[in-house]
Amino acid sequence: MPKPNLMVTRRPNIIIAISGVLASAILAIAVWVLAQMHDDALRRAQDSVFNVSLLVERDVSRNLEIYDLSIRTVIEGLKQPRVLQLEPSLRQMVLFDGSASAKDMGSILVIDETGYIKFDSQSVTPRHVYLADRDYFKVHRDSPNVGLYVSRPFMPRATGTDMSIGLSRRISRPDGSFGGVVVGTMRLKYFRSLFNGMNLGAGGSMALMLSDGTMLMRRPYDPKTIGINLTGTSNYSRFVAQPSGDFFGTAAIDGVERWYAFRHIDMYPLILDVALSTRDIYVGWRRRAWIIGSLIGALDLTLIALAVLFAQQMRRRLLAEEELHRLARTDGLTGVDNRRTFEEAAEKEWRRAQRNGGPLAMLLIDVDSFKGFNDLYGHSAGDDALIAVAHCITHNVRRPGDTAARYGGEEFAVLLPDTDEAGAICIAEKIRAAVQALALGHVASSHHVLTVSIGVATTQGEAFATSRALVNAADQALYAAKDAGRNRVVPYRTVGTGASATGRTVVVVAGH
Repeated sequence: MPKPNLMVTRRPNIIIAISGVLASAILAIAVWVLAQMHDDALRRAQDSVFNVSLLVERDVSRNLEIYDLSIRTVIEGLKQPRVLQLEPSLRQMVLFDGSASAKDMGSILVIDETGYIKFDSQSVTPRHVYLADRDYFKVHRDSPNVGLYVSRPFMPRATGTDMSIGLSRRISRPDGSFGGVVVGTMRLKYFRSLFNGMNLGAGGSMALMLSDGTMLMRRPYDPKTIGINLTGTSNYSRFVAQPSGDFFGTAAIDGVERWYAFRHIDMYPLILDVALSTRDIYVGWRRRAWIIGSLIGALDLTLIALAVLFAQQMRRRLLAEEELHRLARTDGLTGVDNRRTFEEAAEKEWRRAQRNGGPLAMLLIDVDSFKGFNDLYGHSAGDDALIAVAHCITHNVRRPGDTAARYGGEEFAVLLPDTDEAGAICIAEKIRAAVQALALGHVASSHHVLTVSIGVATTQGEAFATSRALVNAADQALYAAKDAGRNRVVPYRTVGTGASATGRTVVVVAGH
């Protein structure tokens, strides 16, 4: 078994594979780190949004509670007959406390059952304004158990400036009948100022809406969005599904993808949502991811490139070694195996034939009168002739286990495992005929063309003690072929029985 380091040096692709695994491991670690950083960026953004939403909720809830207490104070004062009998300026001070004049608070109005202002926090003499068509008046008139009602946005008729909402409660007579409404107006710019003080990034948003989906205020501010109804949008459906929560969604108003955190403001029919743009959440992460990813990518590419270059050098070395190995085992002129390679193969196949009991055939091939061919036509033509003969041999010896070799000078040898005598003679005859068919002129030959003589020996029916004995038997058959006139195939058994091959060819029909 080869040692591990030897396996690596003999298989360059393993080097590339190992570097690929290392690069993948480095990349996996980097991806894991970036994923953790990605989650951390989202968690930090979520903490920020939760803190902002809690802060806004508490501020809004506190101001609404204070304003509601002022409205309740007015209702309790109206129940006292002595308060109503006070001098108007003094009654004004008793009914309307200082909270009614706070910044962004509008007017607290007492509206009688006909819809006209009865008492006005902004004027001792009530302004003559009809308000029976307002939604807060209709709600309290038609339902005695509404409690605190937060109205839809409206433009105050008394001033005509600053969009506002009304916080109102019903005035009920002792018999339970409708006696009017106390309403306090709150300017929407209070919510706008509150929202603008929060840091939500360039793409962040914040919205306050009624539970029925009516928009009261939104950041980024757009007057056109005030009062629109979001019922039916996917985000609103999530807002009303539970008291609080968070999700990734796309705003119906501007189409920006954001992460939303929402909550219903306690005791009030209001929904607050705070959202950060996913782009803003991950902007810092993307910058770091780009830097880390570029460095890791460069490192991985460098690692793989070095591995590829090293593997290429190893391949060149292996190819050079293989070429040297091939040259050491191959005849340099003809390209077939050399004698040393042939003898190793013959020993190996002879031992296998002895173990398995299968036949093994040997052909020894000699170019007839080759010395004379060289003398007449020159060594260059002689080399070309040997190359042509080798081609004829390899063309007819094609099985993977067969071996063709230059045995020495103008002599060739062929080893045919699992081939009986008939099959070997058939192949030998094909080689002989192919050489003769080359029609290479040879005036010194009795056949006038270049020919070969072939001796055939097989282990079939013969007991050879060694592979060398098999070679010697084929050699004896070859000399018998030459003595019989050359250009023929002679099997060893005919030599052993004293027979001779008399024709130019011995034709045997056999399978190979």
